[in-house]
Amino acid sequence: MERNQKEEVQALQDTLHVLGGKWKLPIINSICNGNHRFREIERSIPGITTRMLSRELKDMELNMMIERIEDRDAEIQVKYVSTPYCKTFAPVIEAMIAWGKQHRSEIVRQY
Repeated sequence: MERNQKEEVQALQDTLHVLGGKWKLPIINSICNGNHRFREIERSIPGITTRMLSRELKDMELNMMIERIEDRDAEIQVKYVSTPYCKTFAPVIEAMIAWGKQHRSEIVRQY
């Protein structure tokens, strides 16, 4: 395998490690759409369990995709926000959403 191809494969694996799986992209989408409380995020994602959401949020925090902010004096004591680093992924998410819509349309058209 060529060096460039190895680098590409490694880059894809790194991306999938950080954002792969069933829940991470829906969580990012939820937070970017204004859901900042744990329960708001949980309710906005059908099928996710409390335990899974908690685990994914911790992992995403470790990977600098979101930030957990605590303020005991605020109305919302704990909230989750996307980081500027996470926002660099926005064009990829938008492209994935567009492709997913196109794909669904193509499949529905075939049947």
